[in-house]
Amino acid sequence: MTIPSEKLGSFYLGEEYDIEHSRRLNIPLHYDARDLTTHAICVGMTGSGKTGLCIGLLEEAALDRIPTIMIDPKGDITNLLLQFPDMKPENFRPWINIDDARRKNMSVDDYAAATAEKWKTGLADWGIGPERIRSLGDSADYTIYTPGSDAGLQVSILGSLAAPKLDFESNREMIGDRISGTVSALLGLAGLKVDPLRSREAILLAGIFEHFWKLGEDMDLARLILSIQDPPLQQVGVFNVDTFFPREERFELAMAFNNLMASPGFQSWLEGDPLDIDQMLFAADGKPRHSIFYLAHLPDSERMFFVTLILENMLSWMRQQAGTTSLRALLYFDEVFGFLPPVAEPPSKRPLMTMLKQARAFGVGCILVTQNPVDIDYKGLTNAGTWFIGKLQAERDKERVLDGLKNAINEAGGSHAAIDYDSLIAKLGSRVFLMHNVHEDNPVVFHTRWAMSYLRGPLTRPQVKQLMQNKKTPASSPPGKPAPPIILEKQAETVLPVANKQTQAPPGYLSSQPLLDPAISQKFLPLGLTSREALVSFGKPAGHAGGIQEATLLYKPALFGLADVHFVDKKKRINEKVEKKLFLNLSGDGTQPDWQNAEALPVDHNRLLGEPEKPEDACGPFFAPVQQNVSSKRKITSISKQLADWLYYNERKNIAVHDALQLFQRADESLRNFTIRLQQAAREKRDREIDALEEKFEKQLERLEKRLRREKRELAEDELEHENRKRQELFSIGETVIGFFMGKRSSSRIGRTLNKRRMTARAKADIEESMEEIDELQDDISELEEELTEKIEDITAKWEHAADTLGNDELAPRRADVNVHSVSIVWLPYWSISGDGNGLPGQNTVTAFERLS
Repeated sequence: MTIPSEKLGSFYLGEEYDIEHSRRLNIPLHYDARDLTTHAICVGMTGSGKTGLCIGLLEEAALDRIPTIMIDPKGDITNLLLQFPDMKPENFRPWINIDDARRKNMSVDDYAAATAEKWKTGLADWGIGPERIRSLGDSADYTIYTPGSDAGLQVSILGSLAAPKLDFESNREMIGDRISGTVSALLGLAGLKVDPLRSREAILLAGIFEHFWKLGEDMDLARLILSIQDPPLQQVGVFNVDTFFPREERFELAMAFNNLMASPGFQSWLEGDPLDIDQMLFAADGKPRHSIFYLAHLPDSERMFFVTLILENMLSWMRQQAGTTSLRALLYFDEVFGFLPPVAEPPSKRPLMTMLKQARAFGVGCILVTQNPVDIDYKGLTNAGTWFIGKLQAERDKERVLDGLKNAINEAGGSHAAIDYDSLIAKLGSRVFLMHNVHEDNPVVFHTRWAMSYLRGPLTRPQVKQLMQNKKTPASSPPGKPAPPIILEKQAETVLPVANKQTQAPPGYLSSQPLLDPAISQKFLPLGLTSREALVSFGKPAGHAGGIQEATLLYKPALFGLADVHFVDKKKRINEKVEKKLFLNLSGDGTQPDWQNAEALPVDHNRLLGEPEKPEDACGPFFAPVQQNVSSKRKITSISKQLADWLYYNERKNIAVHDALQLFQRADESLRNFTIRLQQAAREKRDREIDALEEKFEKQLERLEKRLRREKRELAEDELEHENRKRQELFSIGETVIGFFMGKRSSSRIGRTLNKRRMTARAKADIEESMEEIDELQDDISELEEELTEKIEDITAKWEHAADTLGNDELAPRRADVNVHSVSIVWLPYWSISGDGNGLPGQNTVTAFERLS
């Protein structure tokens, strides 16, 4: 078949299926992406094809540029990265299951070739070619995270213990829920068999988290352990903390977490990317990401711990988003068994139920998958607006699914009496699913399309490592952790003696600071590079034959300008103050200073020193003279006015804008975040325009279909009339013939016969007229549907690459918006290196106010 035209916002899942005759109907099944905001559940036994269906759905989400968080307890969803547009045997060979080849008595190469051909044929059967697979690969950034392991990208849990970036008092209930979930997960991870909500351990930990998070201070395990021993709380309820939880017993709790932290494998939980949902949904350039969290290697306690953390973080991120009716992001849970049980209350249950109840308002869809529907909370089932039901074997599974489905229909205000769901589900086969969608009038039986990704089954950790090799940055520090200090050579760690410390100023320098007008402020940049580091940077330690002998500290004067520039635009609601901290090197030859050559000050101006530094292991300091045209207060005042003029004429704020959407970059918004907001606005605009278009065409189609139904009724009546007239005509002819042979000739009888003939012909003409009218109406409907499709494609194309049509506005300050606070002299430190007494200071000079990179 030929694939239906690409429509963003519409997921191509397969074809409608005639379950009675076991055949595809060549009617593409398109699923409205927005329907996922009311969530979906997919159930089916092993072999039902639910992995293929869900991989296909996730592929469509990627093509629609919907960012997705995927929780993958078994490792099946990692197959999403096995995309081979060329479909060559060598693409498949590294990933095929060798045991499968052996069972088929085939060599690995032959099995790879057969698999490649199978995939090529399967995709062609569904009208999918290499270009769509390439588009799939380009539409999203695919990443596999392996918490607690270095197979894929690692995840640091430290960010999950950080204080939420929300006002505590106005979000007390939400933050309290997150604290409760985090504490429950931590207690489970530490192996403590206590009530995760009401035990004194949970209450104490929750109190500690609340204390620090209310202050906006981040938590980590080390701080938690110390706080358990010496709590920041004086009382818990009406009891003193030592009465509520004696110190000796608190020590046991602290030891449990200390043992966890000290365990060899726990360090891997502190390394890698921070668990930041925003960063895991969107790349640095705003490109949507499909982040897969592979959990197959984790024991149950660690799996529950991490799932709870990611759900709590997802909730926090979600509540910071604006409301929308369009699909913004997806949370996909590949096997929810054990995380949403009907009776028990594991830490994961509360945040997951909250997501199912609240996520719709924020445009976040949840997709839950299971082969054990009896082990899912009943309320979780009824919150799903779309049901994908595959083949089920156990009768209790069928009963639970039917009960949940019928209750979901009732909750949505529908009726299930007219459809025999029990019979339909019993007839389902492999890759054939029943879809019930509360947004549609009737359920649909469909056959899933061929997955573009190679479904080889769960990947092992070595295979995940192979897939993620190019995404890992070798020898890099984990994000969010400070870079390790620079380790210099051993010689550099020893204080270098300066045998004959130079006291005489080198040529062109003064041995003391020049005297200037007392009204001129003078400051000194602090040293960012020690003399030892400067010496080592030239490659030879002191005392080396033909090597470097000494370092001399030199100070050169520069102008330092401190100013504010306000950018105001009432229409764009911009009112931003930009602080300018500039230094301008002085030429020394008396040339008038030009602020065009100024640079940003490399350190915070509050760190400037009032005195020069005097290191004991180096010569100096010595000072370059200050040129005359900056040596008086009057001249500095003139230079200050020049700075104000330069800022007024040259300082501009660039704002990214999108004219068609009337969006602009906010003052505190990065280009990445603006791009993400723009993509969501474009998706919402696309959906609104398509809705309006479909509503307009729906009225026209409804009028045509109403006329078509009327014409078909008239055709049926005309056909019935024609049959009656034919019978009457035959009867009249027969009567006339009999009368003729019996000698009863009658002109009136012949006239009646001819009249019957005319009426029959007229009835036949009416039929032909009705058929022509029906053909014309059907053509009109087809043309209207084609026009609608074309217009939808035009709308989709218009908004698909909205981020590519970004423009820029330059916002200029007014005169009154430029405020120069001060212009002063700042002394910049340099190290001058001499070698063997043969070189003069200045021949080898390195800036001392910036650390070497």
